[in-house]
This record gives sequence, structure tokens and C-alpha cells, in this order.
Amino acid sequence: MSSRGDILNVPELQITRNVQFPDTLRISRATSLPSLGPRMLFFSGGSALNDIARRLKRYTHNSCHLITPFDSGGSSQVLREAFDMPAVGDLRSRLMALADETDLGQPDIYRLFTYRFATDAKPAALRAEFATVLSGQHELMRAISQPMRSLILTQLRVFQNHRPEDFSFAGASLGNLILAGGYLANDRALEPVLFLMSKMVAVLGTVRAVVDKNLAIGATLEDGSTVLGQRQITGKEVPPIPAPIRELFFARGTKRLPRDKVVLPKRNRRLIERADLICYPPGSLYTSVIANLMPREVGISIAERGVPKVYLPSLGTDPECPGMDLSDRVGVLLGALRADTGGTCANGALMTAVICDRAAVDADEIKRLRKAHDIPCVCLDLAQKDRPDRYDPQKVCEALLSLV
Repeated sequence: MSSRGDILNVPELQITRNVQFPDTLRISRATSLPSLGPRMLFFSGGSALNDIARRLKRYTHNSCHLITPFDSGGSSQVLREAFDMPAVGDLRSRLMALADETDLGQPDIYRLFTYRFATDAKPAALRAEFATVLSGQHELMRAISQPMRSLILTQLRVFQNHRPEDFSFAGASLGNLILAGGYLANDRALEPVLFLMSKMVAVLGTVRAVVDKNLAIGATLEDGSTVLGQRQITGKEVPPIPAPIRELFFARGTKRLPRDKVVLPKRNRRLIERADLICYPPGSLYTSVIANLMPREVGISIAERGVPKVYLPSLGTDPECPGMDLSDRVGVLLGALRADTGGTCANGALMTAVICDRAAVDADEIKRLRKAHDIPCVCLDLAQKDRPDRYDPQKVCEALLSLV
């Protein structure tokens, strides 16, 4: 019997085709039958992909999103500290981006899950408002019919029974509180409550945590210093890191974990094995994308799947990547994957192309990318006309659809 490592060395039949951007036939086919649309897999975290995901559900109801549960900022961190649990904010956010927002969906539940308590109200007022939610008297809760209302209240009562007395509701997402209650009610597992919430709002795709563990991420910098916590690395809520990142690692509390101690669950490996396209999407390079690629079995599972594997780099400035050009960022991504596959795995087995906005790269960058990694760069007009630092969701969806 072959091991997984042996499989990487088995020759495969390679079939190529010319790709037209945009491929109007593939786009039209997907638009007419999104329920049979392609299985596009995204290794993603944060909110950078949400607008694209919201548009993508017009073309496919089968996209898969593996999300990092390592956020250490905002209301997610309040829940992490209160319940020693993974971050759920990015998971909830992607669920809502993929929810069916038509009348066939559950608009009342969608409004409840996206509601946030005020950030500037007094604690007593916030606790009183939550009490009206818990009693079913809040207007958002009254709008939800049975049995959905009882299902949601069950999760919230578990949250209420476990929350610390001094828990702060300021700026809290009600959807996050429901997820926290469901996590606690299901033996501290995210997958059951993510499944339940997906059904409640008719999510048109699959959203999972890349691993169902309460972990932190840390970074060793080129100057030898160490930074612990996603919030401290991103440079968005705090000053940017003082030196480039040498290595990203997992930690439990303040203790660094060996890489092989964090393994991709089988259910997520199956998503990779069935994917029609794999995308490393926009977002903070290290904390949103590479953090998803670090669990053992991710790189091997990707290398074994013979489908397009596309890097869609972020537009604008990424504080996590000081001084890094496109070739450098591709090299870091490949290095993260090769840590799992071993050094002999070909670049083309891990990434088949980079798709860039035409205005975001120059000819020298493309040449360096080809020379260093032998990976082609497809340059298209993908940015919004009035926001060159943001992708146009429709153009990105059409580009990805043209590849499958």
C-alpha cells in the first residue's frame, strides 16, 4: 500500500486547455445552474474575501471556505478570553456572506445573526437589551418563527449560563454569542453549531474552521524577536511589525507547538480532495492565508489534487509584508506548503498560476516571478474603478470561473 508521500511521486495524466478570460460559456452555465456550480475551495480568514464570496453565490452554491479561527482582536477575543474557545467572528462573517438573502432564505434570522450591540451604551443598558433577546421579547427575536426561535434561544441560554458576570456586551455580535453558546452546548466543538447556523440562514456553500482548536498564532521576525497573537502581527490595530516575518507558528497560550501537533481534520481533507479549483485569496498574507496552510496534511492534500491552484494577491499595502514583492510573497506561500510536502514537491503541484490586477504589478515583477518559481502570472483588469485597492467581485468571480 502506498503512503501519502509516495502518492506525490506517481505520474499523472496532464491535460491542458487554452483559457479565455472571461469565458462567457462557463460563466453563463454557472449562472443558469448555481446549484451544480464548481467546488471552489478558499483558504481564507478575515473579511477581505466577503464581497467576492457574496457575489460568488450567484454562480455556485458549492464553494468551500476554510477559515482561520485564530483572531485575537475585537469581540471574538472577548469570547476567547471568557470561554477559552476558538475565534468565531470570521466564521460568522463568511456564513453571512454566503447566506441566501432572497425571500427563499431566512432574512429574519440573517438580521438577528448580523446584529451588533452598541459600542457606546452603558453596561447596564446592554445587559438589559440582551435580557430582552433571551426572553424572546426583542423585536429581532419576535420576528423569528418557531421552531427556529427555540433553537436559537437554546444556544443563547447556554451562553448565558456560562458567561462571566463582567462579560462586556459592547460591540458584541449577536451571531457570535449564538455560536459561542452552540460551541459550549456541543462539548466544545465548532462543527455542529456551524452546521446548524448554515441551515438556519440557508448558506449557499460550506464554511468550516480549518482546525477546531483554540490556538494562537505567533511569528518569529528576521531580527530574532517574537510576536504572539494575530492582532499583534497584522499591524492594523497596533503599529506594524518592526521586521519581516521569518516564520509563523502555532501556540497554545504562550507555549509554541510543534508543527506536526496540529493536523487538518479528515472532513476538511475531503473538501480539498473534491475541489475543482483551489484559491489562495486576498487577505493578510500570514495571518489570513498562510495560517490556514500550516496544519499537517494541508500541503500534501493540495499537491495530490490535479486542479487549478491560484494565488490572488491582495491589492494595496499589507503591513505583514514589509518590502516584499510578488515573487517574495509567492515564495513564502510555497514554503509554507512545502513544509508539509517536503522539498522535492514541484512548485506547479502547489500553485499553477497567479492572477493579478494589471495595474498592481509591473513587467519586472512578473519576470522575477517566472525566474524564481516558474509560475505564470495572468494580468487582468480586476480592481474597482474608483477603489484600486479593492477587487471588483464580479470580475474576480468571472476570472475564477473561467479556469474550471
